[in-house]
Amino acid sequence: MKKMILVLYLFCLTILHAEYHAHISKITPQVKQRMLKGNSWRKGCPVHLNDLRYLRMTYRDFSGRERQGEMVVNKAVASEVTQIFEALYDRGYPIRQMRLVSDYNGNDWQSIEADNTSAFNCRKATGSKHWSKHSYGRAIDLNSIENPYISRSGRIAHKESLQYSKRVHRNHTAADKAVLLRNDKAVKIFKKHGWKWGGDWNGVKDYQHFSK
Repeated sequence: MKKMILVLYLFCLTILHAEYHAHISKITPQVKQRMLKGNSWRKGCPVHLNDLRYLRMTYRDFSGRERQGEMVVNKAVASEVTQIFEALYDRGYPIRQMRLVSDYNGNDWQSIEADNTSAFNCRKATGSKHWSKHSYGRAIDLNSIENPYISRSGRIAHKESLQYSKRVHRNHTAADKAVLLRNDKAVKIFKKHGWKWGGDWNGVKDYQHFSK
């Protein structure tokens, strides 16, 4: 019993001392090399590296542990992105992981399969010949497995996402809390800063997607 009380005390102490941290920097030579090698940026992309920023931000993972995530976004939205993720952190919104798409060789499919939260990736929009908002660093995909892209026909490409086709909260697990619904605080936080949500689209639904 004493051991259980001690564990609970240490857990509460950790929560009380938990603190959000964020850092914004220009794209360093090291990050540039990662992006080039990882195929997330190349010459001919619609935004120059000088117009992008590298972010380090605290988040809580699905086990409740604090992590330091990384993200590349447009410099015009860098500051507000850190504010958005601070608000998500304060609300206890869980994030599976937050890594650069470069770690997945710029492959959007692989990043989604890893349930990765990410932003910049120089690629065309799904089913289009035009650049995605991700190519400008003005889009974020949040917990991509729990918040899938659903085609007009209702198809979900990623098998792990099939269980989230019905958009409801079922329990109090971290994965369930990660599910984004219209009236959820996480969605409202993005909208408060003027970001559009793919869950509001007509026909196609992209529940992981926020853009500005």
